[in-house]
Amino acid sequence: MITKNKMRALALLSCALAAPAMAAEDLLGSDTIPGEFTANVGFVSEYYFRGLSQTDDTPAVQGGFDYAVELDEASGLSAYAGIWGSSLDFNDGSDGASIEVDLYGGLKGKLFDTGISWDVGVIYYWYPGVSIKPDPDYDFVEGKIALSYDFGLAATTVSYNYSPDFFGGSGHAHYPKLQVDVPIGPYLTLSGYIAHQWVEKNDVFLLDDYTEWNIKAATKLAGFDIFVAYTDTDLTNSEAAEGMVIFGVSRAF
Repeated sequence: MITKNKMRALALLSCALAAPAMAAEDLLGSDTIPGEFTANVGFVSEYYFRGLSQTDDTPAVQGGFDYAVELDEASGLSAYAGIWGSSLDFNDGSDGASIEVDLYGGLKGKLFDTGISWDVGVIYYWYPGVSIKPDPDYDFVEGKIALSYDFGLAATTVSYNYSPDFFGGSGHAHYPKLQVDVPIGPYLTLSGYIAHQWVEKNDVFLLDDYTEWNIKAATKLAGFDIFVAYTDTDLTNSEAAEGMVIFGVSRAF
């Protein structure tokens, strides 16, 4: 039996549902904090880092947030910071590592009137949840420096990363890299790079120093970034370093 009080409550509820929804106002406002925030989310058929599989022949979900602010318009100087993460599958998950989180920041700018762009920053690689003993010390930090120049027909980037104590406590590590990006018409970009990974303690890292390379074709479709790439190394004693075709799709917001 529906009482008068219940009828009044139902009437009030129906009025509330019929009323237009009001979006919550921004507490700070878009102009309160300088700079720009962006986000991205993506999916790859397999996550490779420097020519080595990080997901053991399985897909990965990835995403992150970035912040950038211009410091000087004349020189193009800007500062940036961000966080990025990916799912993992090391050692069949027996070590407890199921995610990689990268924290990074740095400065970018132009080198006077030369047309050369520069980028100096630092990256902290964090692997939460590692549970095997003794602690393998997966976490590590790297500094990076990069110089880029756009020739019109192609753009080149030369970069160098250095870690004082690389993945797993394997000591000093050096990673120079040369990348070339070539636009093919308005909808397709071909990219390729070659790089070399030096590690001080190869017996701890469990791999010799190696060269890796990557060839990629990328395009946009309905706001999504889509790519297909082939990656490989000159290592012959590691299943994680086998050549592989990788597919990926992502979107920035």
